[in-house]
Amino acid sequence: MYQFSGKLKTFSIALMIIGALGVGYSFLTAPKTVEDAKEIIAKQHDSHGEAATHDSSVSVTHNNAKKAEHADDAHADDEHAEHVLHALQNKPWAATYVALFFFLGITLLVMAFYASQRVAQAGWSVVLFRVMEAISANIVPASILMFVIVMTSAGHLNHMFTWMGEGVFDPASDKYDAIVDGKKWWLNVPGWTIRSVIYLLGWNAYRYFSRKFSLAEDNANDGNKTYKKNFHASVIFLVFFMVTESMMSWDWIMGLDPHWFSTLFGWYVLATLLVSALTVIAFVTIYLRSKGHLPFVNDSHLHDLAKFMFGFSVFWTYLWFSQFMLIWYADMSEETVYFIARFNDYKLPFLSMLVMNFVFPILLLINSDFKSRPWFIVIGGLVILAGHYLDVFIMIMPATVGDQWFFGIPELSALAFFIGLFIFVTFRTFAKAPALAKGNPFLEESTHFHYYNIEHEGEEENHH
Repeated sequence: MYQFSGKLKTFSIALMIIGALGVGYSFLTAPKTVEDAKEIIAKQHDSHGEAATHDSSVSVTHNNAKKAEHADDAHADDEHAEHVLHALQNKPWAATYVALFFFLGITLLVMAFYASQRVAQAGWSVVLFRVMEAISANIVPASILMFVIVMTSAGHLNHMFTWMGEGVFDPASDKYDAIVDGKKWWLNVPGWTIRSVIYLLGWNAYRYFSRKFSLAEDNANDGNKTYKKNFHASVIFLVFFMVTESMMSWDWIMGLDPHWFSTLFGWYVLATLLVSALTVIAFVTIYLRSKGHLPFVNDSHLHDLAKFMFGFSVFWTYLWFSQFMLIWYADMSEETVYFIARFNDYKLPFLSMLVMNFVFPILLLINSDFKSRPWFIVIGGLVILAGHYLDVFIMIMPATVGDQWFFGIPELSALAFFIGLFIFVTFRTFAKAPALAKGNPFLEESTHFHYYNIEHEGEEENHH
């Protein structure tokens, strides 16, 4: 039975501590007043060297003229400074939210993939069930942290969701937003909070029962009754998942841009999280196999995981292009504003994300032989995970921090914390149960999966 090594445990705890300290530091050093924001704006202007191109006399004349010209714009400057203040105060919240949503989404999609394998009664993946169950244990701490974000947002302790701002739904207020007011049947704090709690409770309930039934299968002698319980629980979960995943995407991501909407968005978020989830399953499997803890996992299992990674990378690209092309072609201002903000202010991560999520997986994983080589899967997987983290980053950051973005302590610290948490929970959970789901009726098919798929595939083709 697997033992959670002291080195790996220490490494994961160190990452969590370093990450938590970095996130805490980011909150403490965020600007507190409009004057702080003005100083930051002044430093940003100085860093661009705007005054360096003039000699002193010209600079004085220019500055005096500029002051006279904009004497009546002091109020506008204050509004800009206040906007920057809110953006910079949002930055540690948003950086944490990006990493949290990414890891929560990965865990959720691992659960969904696991449930789909049970419902489909797939034979090849049974030897990977305990890996997926271990990864799915992350749903508990991730859900707790997401609940904290939900409650702090509903309590106006952060400003990430602009539709929650004061006066947005009040026609008498100068902050009234008629577009958002038209969506108040959905965008209202009580409904948003209740839906969020339902999502989290439903996902955690399935994880609890599926794990319980799976462990019970190992020693059950009840004619597959326990197996059937897990099958039925997985059917119910998949129905619940397909509804709540889209609604979660609307509430937690699209709700950050309340003026914008896309009918494809739920599927798009599903695709980016599913590719990431499959990659994480492959990573954990490759690591445990390299340490000798999954001797029944062979190259064919890795080959199929890599095929899923490749296939859903193409699916993600299809959805990205479909969403982008339709919005670009229609050229409606309430839709194009989403991509304009991201292309103008986030051009480098925006374009990098497209290359990392489509071009690189296509070139690396299209070859069938490469899909069976762990080091190729790892190289491709690292790029895929980085690319889809950027995808989530680009979904969240423009709506929360505007153009005040950069990769710094908040982003790196949040990533370190959640990577450490993921490692700690996953391998600690894997160590608590046998590595093989012995009671599954398709276990024999899974352990002999390679005999047909790789070794005899060419022979079968030549025979026909």
